[in-house]
Amino acid sequence: MPKNPAFLFDLNGTMIDDMQYHIKAWHGILNGLGANISMEQMKEECYGKNNELLDRIFPGRFSEEEKNRMSYEKETAYQAAFRPMLKLLPGLHPFLDKAGKASIPMAIGSAAIMYNIDFVLDGLQIRPHFPVIISAERVLNSKPDPETYLKCADQLGVPYDDCIVFEDAPKGVEAAARAGMQTVVLTTMHTKEEFSNYSNICCFVNDYTDPQLDQLFN
Repeated sequence: MPKNPAFLFDLNGTMIDDMQYHIKAWHGILNGLGANISMEQMKEECYGKNNELLDRIFPGRFSEEEKNRMSYEKETAYQAAFRPMLKLLPGLHPFLDKAGKASIPMAIGSAAIMYNIDFVLDGLQIRPHFPVIISAERVLNSKPDPETYLKCADQLGVPYDDCIVFEDAPKGVEAAARAGMQTVVLTTMHTKEEFSNYSNICCFVNDYTDPQLDQLFN
């Protein structure tokens, strides 16, 4: 473990257990447009920016304005469905408090748009923990490209190899690996076996109550 770690968090599925709500929201919208995609296929496509997802399913079909409109429609549907369930993963609140007291720099690096990040940070009143937030709007290349996490580290002013990334998805772990960073994997959506290709994983945890996380604090 780094002697002076920084913690970089993905958001959806890593800090809150909401990925099924994103999958269902996209599934309804895309099949309404004629995609004929299964829920399992939708799960595999739920990574990167919203506009990139639309391009993967419907290459060249929509203008940027249309994709932006559908993105906000999807996020509005997701927020309406998930709002009653909005809460941090078990143990995360005290984990953030402990990291703050230890003066560990923290950032959020997410493929979500700020509209969704604000929904979580303000809804749960945790914004003060995160002086740096890198959203979909702030990168050219989304995960598995390392740009998101490299920008988090750069803006925190910390070396890349001091960063520990918290992720729930293989594409996110790949992004961290390409940035030269270790990863803690939250198994909220994917099984351990789905990460077998990655060697930069410190540990797998179900949530932030796992005692394995004690090793992150020196």
